[in-house]
Amino acid sequence: MATKKITVTIPEELLEEIRDAATERGISAYVTEAVRQKRDRDLLIELSDWLEEEYGPVTDEELAAAYAELEEVDAEHERRRARRSGEAA
Repeated sequence: MATKKITVTIPEELLEEIRDAATERGISAYVTEAVRQKRDRDLLIELSDWLEEEYGPVTDEELAAAYAELEEVDAEHERRRARRSGEAA
């Protein structure tokens, strides 16, 4: 992938925290990942806003159903992890 060098100004304290966290990956990789995640969140917010305009807000019932489904998925993942841990032992 092609890259381009830019100049970015950030507070010194934040730079020190980034240096500590970036270690082996390097600051450029750390910042690239952070910017990519921010861009992805912005796109999801844009999609969410569009869906709400198009179909209306999510109801409490729909939200409860979604959370219940997520709990089922999490429980299934836990069962699979437990089985794998048992097989590895």
